[in-house]
This record gives sequence, C-alpha cells and structure tokens, in this order.
Amino acid sequence: MKHKPILYIKRGCPWCREAMAFFSQHGVELDVRDVNESKASMQRMIEISGQSKTPTLEYGDFVVADFSVNELIDELEQMPEVKKEFGLGDEED
Repeated sequence: MKHKPILYIKRGCPWCREAMAFFSQHGVELDVRDVNESKASMQRMIEISGQSKTPTLEYGDFVVADFSVNELIDELEQMPEVKKEFGLGDEED
C-alpha cells in the first residue's frame, strides 16, 4: 500500500465504529481523522466527498462517503486493485 487509507469519523458514530472494526479485523491500518476535532479534516472530507456525513474513506482517488460496511464491500468489488492493496480476499463477511 502506498499510504494508509484515511477514514474520516465522528466520535459516537455507530457506522464509524463498524467500519473501524471491519478494517481492524482485516489488518488494514488506517489514518483515522475525527472531523469533530479538526476543522481541516472536516473541510477535506467535504472537499473530496461533497458531504459531511461519516464514515468517509479516502484512498487516493477512491472515495466512499457515508457508508455501511456492506456498501464499502460493494464499492471495493468495483475496484479490485484497491481491494487487493487493502489485502482483502473473498472472506469479507
């Protein structure tokens, strides 16, 4: 992996906890940024995704905004090169 994927979160967000647990379970290291603690992170998330909901994932040009883990998996299926860089096989669930 060129760099760590950035996961924008808000403290207390159940979908954010689910996303972090998913990545942790699969050994994917993240750069986690709480947008409530950093105006710059909030601005960046809005810039790349056009919205302010979390979780939002940024990995180069691959951006998934306001997602559930199932939606993330669907997006990764469309981007097999990113899925491979994350080290995810076919055992996501």
